[in-house]
Amino acid sequence: MSSHAAVPDTASDRTAPPDTPPDRRRWTALAIVMTAAFMDLVDVTIVNIAIPSIERDLGASFGAIQWITAGYALAFAAGLITGGRLGDIYGRKRLFLIGISGFTVASALCGLAADPEMLVASRLLQGAMAAMMVPQVLAIVHVTFPAHERGKVFGMFGAVVGLGAVSGPLLGALLTQWNLLGLEWRPIFLINLPVGVAGLVLGLKYITESRAERALRLDLVGVALVTTGLLMLVYPLTRGRELGWPLWGHLCMAASPLVFAAFVAYERHKTRKDGSPLVELSLFRVKSFAAGVAVQLTFGVVLGIFFLVWTLYMQIGLGWSPIKAGLTGVPFSIAVSLAAGISVQRLVPRFGRKVLQAGALAMASGLLLYIWTAGRYGAGIEPWQMAAPLVVMGLGMGLIVAPLTDAVLSDVPREHAGSASGLINTTAQMGNALGLGLVSVVFFSVVDEAQPTSRYAVAGVFADAFRNSLWWVVGVLAVILLMMFALPTRPGRHIEGAGAGDAGTGAGAGAGMGASALVESGTGVDSGTPADRETDGDEGAEGDRQPALSH
Repeated sequence: MSSHAAVPDTASDRTAPPDTPPDRRRWTALAIVMTAAFMDLVDVTIVNIAIPSIERDLGASFGAIQWITAGYALAFAAGLITGGRLGDIYGRKRLFLIGISGFTVASALCGLAADPEMLVASRLLQGAMAAMMVPQVLAIVHVTFPAHERGKVFGMFGAVVGLGAVSGPLLGALLTQWNLLGLEWRPIFLINLPVGVAGLVLGLKYITESRAERALRLDLVGVALVTTGLLMLVYPLTRGRELGWPLWGHLCMAASPLVFAAFVAYERHKTRKDGSPLVELSLFRVKSFAAGVAVQLTFGVVLGIFFLVWTLYMQIGLGWSPIKAGLTGVPFSIAVSLAAGISVQRLVPRFGRKVLQAGALAMASGLLLYIWTAGRYGAGIEPWQMAAPLVVMGLGMGLIVAPLTDAVLSDVPREHAGSASGLINTTAQMGNALGLGLVSVVFFSVVDEAQPTSRYAVAGVFADAFRNSLWWVVGVLAVILLMMFALPTRPGRHIEGAGAGDAGTGAGAGAGMGASALVESGTGVDSGTPADRETDGDEGAEGDRQPALSH
């Protein structure tokens, strides 16, 4: 799926003639939309660290815990394209304000949830509202800033993504540990209220409205089909364990490929009918793109499994406090950030796809080291003993997440770059939701079989379940390594220097992919608009010539 409208490059979508001086309020508008994007990023990462507290306070089952995280990713993925196109049709400012208002209301409902069912429903609403809000962010940036300033702005956006990835777990740990006013985990959601209200009020005043003159039509049937297919696959995986793996669950999972086949057939019909499908199917004729999307989907599964079982292992299995678990992840986040910067600037131009393959090998090596470390030290393991495997894993992940989008887009025709980058982002969310659903199989099946009765037994069983899950992740990474051979030997630079529209597309894709990898379920931050493919007279300036993922 794509959060971009797949239309030819156009200069018709402009808020002002080329010779009009930039609005001096643009930096305030930038601060507003970046704060909203930061709020969304933090809200993803902040939840994981508070999961044990939620489980204890609400008496939530492990299936509900999975849906608190997977539901957000699923709703976000399903709504990305529609959110972007609604902004094209009805105005990006309007959809941004609707999204941030809904996100704030959903955050309040999450914070006030009286039971697990209410929290899951509120998280679904939160994901849907994020899908309305996030696609507008880079679109607003693109139509607000002149071409020569966009490189700096996209660099700032990359910094915001990194900050959100690192600060989310720590902020969640602190808010949960402090137990403000006896609210335990609830402040992780309630903290969004003042930020959201401020963003709404200031956005009304400072953000300039823009829309596309030739926006594509909505494909609501396509959205319904792909969402139904995903639910038929993910819901039985998540709930099946608690319900004793009923027959209807197996039938739903078996029938989900048929729904996806119906989706493909309908997209072909939609293409012939009015040229506005949800997914540009012709992209899959490009070998490197098809392989890259498969890599991204599978990599999302890796992240979905690892981050959830890691949290359960540290806080429930080992009994660590939220702050202790949060600080344990700091070396990992730093390693990811360092490797991501080096891979794009120095390694990929020289070694090409070997950098991504080295990243997969490094991640697998770090996981194997983690399996050995967890087995050797058992329930007495300390954070410093986890540092080495986490650093190796983080370095490997950084070598993958930053250059992956460039590699996938290398052979994609320029006119479809926006549609392709949006599809990559949405696929990441789907993979993440699938990975979270698979936690029932790879982690909780071990716990159920052992049925621990004492605190010491729980620690041992959760350690065994954690190691079992990591073996699954290693296996998935081996598959990813093989699929990477279908990527171009050296990712091309067809996007760079083609115009700010393309720079915007690349930056959007890059930020989205980096975010999704760094923050576990991440966010798609493609601008999702034909504005991303505008052409201005000065866009060939040297300052705007930058590859996708340059930040």
